Amino acid sequence: MMQHVQPFIRYMGEEKGLTPNTLESYERDIIQFMEYCAQRGIHKVDQIKRIHISTYMGHLKQNHFAASTITRKMVSLRSFFHYLMKESHIQQDPTMNLETPKVEKKIPKVLTVEEVERLLESPDSSSPQGMRDKAMLELLYATGMKVSELMSLNVGDVHTDLRFLRCTSSSGKERILPISHVSADYMGQYLSEMRGKLSKDATEQGMFLNTHGTRLTRQGFWKIIKKYAKESGIEGDITPHTLRHSFATHLLDNGADLRSVQEMLGHADIATTQMYSSIAKKTMKDVYENHHPRAGKSSVHSTPK
Repeated sequence: MMQHVQPFIRYMGEEKGLTPNTLESYERDIIQFMEYCAQRGIHKVDQIKRIHISTYMGHLKQNHFAASTITRKMVSLRSFFHYLMKESHIQQDPTMNLETPKVEKKIPKVLTVEEVERLLESPDSSSPQGMRDKAMLELLYATGMKVSELMSLNVGDVHTDLRFLRCTSSSGKERILPISHVSADYMGQYLSEMRGKLSKDATEQGMFLNTHGTRLTRQGFWKIIKKYAKESGIEGDITPHTLRHSFATHLLDNGADLRSVQEMLGHADIATTQMYSSIAKKTMKDVYENHHPRAGKSSVHSTPK
């Protein structure tokens, strides 16, 4: 069975354009399933039936795998068996009509505007690292980019005079994003005054550099945002993605339309963006309940005895 795995991975990389991380995940999921089958005497792909996959899903659930993980593994297996059908290695797809576990959608943590302001004010912009951190946080909140996209920015991608940047996702999809006046100002200061103090190699094109003069990593940024969250007194867990969630929610709070936010975030499906609309509505309801003079008053009076 294992002889089919690498051709499938090559196919998914070349034909579907999947990222190395996604391909690695697919390969790991399929090999684990193959090992499960081999332990039960199944050594050929055309021996695998629907019952074997259902039993495997049950096995994962009994071993306390999260529903999201089981769903991801099911997606990997579906793609694998679709490929086997396409290549005529099997006559019937055993994943056909199999239900996947329902994944409970968690509402992402969103900062208030006041918390964002405290976070953005935390870096000391008088030092090269502080100005870099200030520029990064401002840019992340101004655009809603993913951290991987922020870290992959090159010097030529950001145009502070025209206030836009060119952003490339992990799948290679490019989009143009507007940036705020404030963010453009700090980016301009970082580029003109501080980046050169971090740079040790004139050929390095990375926008945000670490103390070694090389491109800052996602792990490095993770530590930075945790540090400033603690310094600004923000309670609860905060991740680099928190600013992306806050960006989207605050835009919708202030009247932005869903399609525009979808485009800025780079979501393929507007349903993904709609969760922020739900958060925005909840926020507006909380504001109304807390601040409207009559919101908390009942019109029902007890009948006097």
